Amino acid sequence: MSKFNRMHLIVLDSVGIGAAPDANNFVNAGVPDGASDTLGHISKTVGLNVPNMAKLGLGNIPREQPLKTVPAESNPTGYTTKLEEVSLGKDTMTGHWEIMGLNITEPFDTFWNGFPEEILTQIEEFSGRKVIREANKPYSGTAVIDDFGPRQMETGELIIYTSADPVLQIAAHEDIIPVEELYRICEFARSITLERPALLGRIIARPYVGEPGNFTRTSNRRDLAISPFAPTVLDKLNEAGIDTYSVGKISDIFNGEGINHDMGHNKSNNHGVDNLIKAMTSEDFKHGFSFTNLVDFDALYGHRRNPQGYRDCLHEFDERLPEIIAAMKEDDLLMITADHGNDPTYAGTDHTREYIPFLAYSPSFKSSGLIPVGHFADISATIADNFGVEKAMIGESFLDKLV
Repeated sequence: MSKFNRMHLIVLDSVGIGAAPDANNFVNAGVPDGASDTLGHISKTVGLNVPNMAKLGLGNIPREQPLKTVPAESNPTGYTTKLEEVSLGKDTMTGHWEIMGLNITEPFDTFWNGFPEEILTQIEEFSGRKVIREANKPYSGTAVIDDFGPRQMETGELIIYTSADPVLQIAAHEDIIPVEELYRICEFARSITLERPALLGRIIARPYVGEPGNFTRTSNRRDLAISPFAPTVLDKLNEAGIDTYSVGKISDIFNGEGINHDMGHNKSNNHGVDNLIKAMTSEDFKHGFSFTNLVDFDALYGHRRNPQGYRDCLHEFDERLPEIIAAMKEDDLLMITADHGNDPTYAGTDHTREYIPFLAYSPSFKSSGLIPVGHFADISATIADNFGVEKAMIGESFLDKLV
């Protein structure tokens, strides 16, 4: 019998809590990540008021310098720690895959100088559309449509760009290149980037609308990932007939593997919380695991180096936390974590190699406190332990610490 009948894991995308021990091996615009600290720098530079996460114990997580405006609780209601990444990467897929028990020993390919001509030419031949060569480099997703959207509206060319992540992104105005056509082009791009020297984690369709000077990306984004290279704990749960609910881009990140209930994409963090609560309160969800990604922290504020917006986004989530807790049953467990950092005060626009916070709460808790510092995959090992399935490649359960 499971200790917790249902477990709910929320990934606050990019909400790191200080540089990892190996952070200087990773760079951001030529600057090592060793001084990065997403939550710490937000708290220090623009202030942070997250009383509900603080009550769970966010301010109690061990750090060299306490979070400036998030006080430690003398009697927190949850268990907390910070977790270190083993895998060689600091991207979304690497973080999520490790959280579910995999060890990525060879990072995906990235293209700091843009994609090779061979890839662009194949996409042109398939689509019958030219590719704007000047956009073929790491680019801000909003800046690239500001710079090349007017040209696309005139010529119908494709805007193909990348980032510090192992991704190929195609931006298309919905009135010029219909969404379904964009999806077909992305599916082709996916088919030619499945092995080195172009092994990409994701192909991303980036539709947008509007007029020059006022373009807006729409919620019709689609991520085409590759399947994990080994079974994850999601697969183990699914094979055991246990419900697995995906909220947001989780299903995309795992290419649908191990997911048997998909709540769909999120239009925003608030919409994602709504979808999570909808799943939690469903009469059908009696036993199992829900996995939620809230991406706005990363996509809207981390990459755009906007600490004020990032702070406000954290405040917004914190205000919704009581609703999530109210949707829990007595024997539910809520876990809140991240997948990497993205310090909005740091150099460049890339993710940062950081510890991730971990908060756990259940109405059934009789105690609270600190869990020893561990690794991302410990989360999946704990989930596996709870539901009586095998863990994946790595991870050590801390289920016995949650009492």
